[in-house]
Amino acid sequence: MTGTLHITGDEAADELLSTDPLALLIGMLLDQQVAMETAFAGPQKIRERLGTLSAQAIADADPDAFAKLCATPPSVHRYPGSMAARIQAVCRAIVEDWHGEASAIWTDGSPDGAQVFKRLKALPGFGDQKARIFVALLGKQYGYDGTGWRDAAGPYGEAGSYRSVADIVDAASLARVRETKKAAKAAAKTAR
Repeated sequence: MTGTLHITGDEAADELLSTDPLALLIGMLLDQQVAMETAFAGPQKIRERLGTLSAQAIADADPDAFAKLCATPPSVHRYPGSMAARIQAVCRAIVEDWHGEASAIWTDGSPDGAQVFKRLKALPGFGDQKARIFVALLGKQYGYDGTGWRDAAGPYGEAGSYRSVADIVDAASLARVRETKKAAKAAAKTAR
């Protein structure tokens, strides 16, 4: 990790993302259909309510109780039930495939960028785009320097692209990422 991430605007949530790889992975999982700040603040809410942010504890939690925990206001996501199930599925995969350590996805065996991308895509809820953005986030802000990470991240790996959460380092860069996303949505809408 190269420093404290500045994604949520909440000091405790950003510190957790900066120091706990599972928190960062869960935040990325939650980053859909909600503001980035809300998605990446989700892991802090889970830790506060569950008392831990352990892949094993989350994987072993009663599904109904965990869904209720995620739905407690303020909810972890706008779709707390379905996202609770996804969080538990990711945590089960981390326990079963990565010894309970999220960081093993990008550290176990010193994988290159293409391998990390492939490992991320194998996780429940991580498609092509989400996996590329996460590789970019690891490379740009989390200290991952595996060979070819920028290629694996695709356009999200470009320096100064302001395309995703990987480029957010302060309020100004957050605003630029929002502008880029807004322009991309408008262009896609016009193309239809």
